[in-house]
Amino acid sequence: MYHNNHNSKEKKRVFLSFASEDLDHVRGLRLLKDNPNFELEFYDESIKEPIDSLNANYIKRVIREQIKRASVTICLIGETTHKSRWVDWELETSGEEKKTIITMAIKGVERTTLPKFIRENEITFWSWDPEHLVKLISEI
Repeated sequence: MYHNNHNSKEKKRVFLSFASEDLDHVRGLRLLKDNPNFELEFYDESIKEPIDSLNANYIKRVIREQIKRASVTICLIGETTHKSRWVDWELETSGEEKKTIITMAIKGVERTTLPKFIRENEITFWSWDPEHLVKLISEI
């Protein structure tokens, strides 16, 4: 997978890809980012509120812009992530935009089916480890 060469000290722009069922875990990651005792720093480019539209093309356009602004896509994998057509589309779009993709299990998930894009592109799947996530982000 393509890696951007940014200064590791600068705050990264991150797009979080996840299944809607895992929103509480994603909120937990966002809280961890705001914890002054933890070194996870990034600008969150992902969707915080549902896009108020039923128009799939409009939704895709909004998400694509967020992915373009990001330097990395982090896919948080839960038990149903592989069933999400939006996660697959976000990962494919991240690949098209040459973004680094990091995949990590959400807390408590040990084994699961990975999304198609992850399997087909043989992207490393990491167990939940926020300190390792900090390291992976800083290496981009």
